[in-house]
Amino acid sequence: MAQSAVAPPKERYVPNALKFAFGGLAGMAATCVVQPLDLIKTRMQLSGGGRTSFAVAGEIVAREGFVSLYTGLSAGLLRQATYTTTRLGVYNYLFDAYKEKNAGAAPGFGTKTLLGVAAGSIGAFVGTPAEVALIRMTADGRLPKEQRRNYKNVADALIRIVREEGVLKLWRGAMPTVGRAMVVNAAQLSTYSQAREMFVGYVPDGIMLHFCASMISGLITTIASMPVDIIKTRIQNAAKGQSQLTVVTTLLKNEGVLSLWKGFLPYYARLGPHTVLTFIFLEQMNSAYFRLT
Repeated sequence: MAQSAVAPPKERYVPNALKFAFGGLAGMAATCVVQPLDLIKTRMQLSGGGRTSFAVAGEIVAREGFVSLYTGLSAGLLRQATYTTTRLGVYNYLFDAYKEKNAGAAPGFGTKTLLGVAAGSIGAFVGTPAEVALIRMTADGRLPKEQRRNYKNVADALIRIVREEGVLKLWRGAMPTVGRAMVVNAAQLSTYSQAREMFVGYVPDGIMLHFCASMISGLITTIASMPVDIIKTRIQNAAKGQSQLTVVTTLLKNEGVLSLWKGFLPYYARLGPHTVLTFIFLEQMNSAYFRLT
């Protein structure tokens, strides 16, 4: 009697709702660690001087106190709850949908890049209001006292922006924000997936594998995304009435093309660990789900 063939075990998937929830929670946890670096990065991008990140950090602590390094944390958490929840959830959903339609075959690097672009653009549009609040809150301390907005928290920032400037101002700089997100996610998500596949077999599976893949992803993403990030930051912090084109042309005329990579060290110091921590937290949540179900 012929022995019946045993079907291979079906690959397990995290439910779609949890993909979104895990993505947001991972981003929020990482933000709690790197928020001071985000603040320093924003201040350097808005500054016309050639100061180092250490000088900027020292000035912030001396003038505003150590706790001020966490200014804008509520906006940063809301940004992760909206932007990261959406982008990682959409990317993982599209990634798994592709595998289902292609007999379990993972997408190639080009397809991963396109999936990252789609996920990033959707997430960026959803997260732009929190992004605007975050930029303004982290930039406030560098202004003279009479010019500061003094938002109490992210809710106060959003309400005042709507009341004082109109609801559409919540999406100020949406185009460069979406552009940045497309670059970031095309680089970050695709290179992380690709690096993870390349390291399998050479690096033990687990946190070390996630760390190595994340560091490569963070470096490539930093180089690719800094110009659009700086333009986005300048536009979102611009005074009322300044056009986006004026902001960009003034930046290039007064500070030069290389200013588009101003603050590279704090940007990578923020994006690198944030990428590492986000993916590590995300992978651990996925692993915990599979262990417990």
